Amino acid sequence: MRYCLVFFFFFMGIGLNSQKLSCTPLDRQLYQEKVKVLESLKATSFADSLVSIGMSFLGTPYAEKTLEIGKTETLVINLQGLDCTTFVENVLAFSLVLQEKDASLSAFAKHLKTIRYRDGVLDGYPSRLHYFSDWIRNNEQKGLVKNLSKELNGKALEKAINFMGTHRELYPFLKDDTNFERILDMETQLAKETLWYIPKAKIAVQEAQLRAGDIIALATNINGLDVTHTGFAVCGPQNRIHLLHASTVGEVVISKEPLTDYLQKIKHNIGIMVARPSF
Repeated sequence: MRYCLVFFFFFMGIGLNSQKLSCTPLDRQLYQEKVKVLESLKATSFADSLVSIGMSFLGTPYAEKTLEIGKTETLVINLQGLDCTTFVENVLAFSLVLQEKDASLSAFAKHLKTIRYRDGVLDGYPSRLHYFSDWIRNNEQKGLVKNLSKELNGKALEKAINFMGTHRELYPFLKDDTNFERILDMETQLAKETLWYIPKAKIAVQEAQLRAGDIIALATNINGLDVTHTGFAVCGPQNRIHLLHASTVGEVVISKEPLTDYLQKIKHNIGIMVARPSF
């Protein structure tokens, strides 16, 4: 489907800025329908509200590369199909919309941009938070999440995070030399950071410390990568933690097995990172 490009204006600090937005008429319609559904939520806590928003996406088709639109980076709103990261981002953005009681599309777009881009600034393809450990770190700096990976008996993940730089051919936007050089610079900065994850063998012990609404990211031993998948913790039968996520098998679902059992089937998984929404 061809995307329409529109411009909207909003205040950021003391200035008025313009921002290019990619959004189809159908996505605009789906946004309004989603707002009507969410306005009827009667959650007793922020975590309940966040989980309810996530549950409202159950059955939404899984879709890859939904942000790779056109020749330059734009703020993409796509509610027709989600990958694991855009699912998390959209749920958080809707949570902020409800919290601030401004359901305009421009308010939603502002929150989505804040979440998706480094320091909330869309400055081309490299400004997107491509690595999820970096996504967690930057959104913690914004006050949107708290990284719990270290304090939950975490272990340092000692590896180079450079998959994009070493697999340039997989990323169409990296055909541009400027984009590629900026990604390499970003990966150099990532190398200075210590990443933490909870090893798979320790997750069962730490499960009682997890809460519904926590963001769960699956750490990996694949060279150059930090995380391969993400979603939200939800409480299932017997108060076990399950994963609410945009599954690569087809749609947004809740894992049938508790998280600890679900991870056993994930090839290359070594554990999880945990970020708790804090806004």
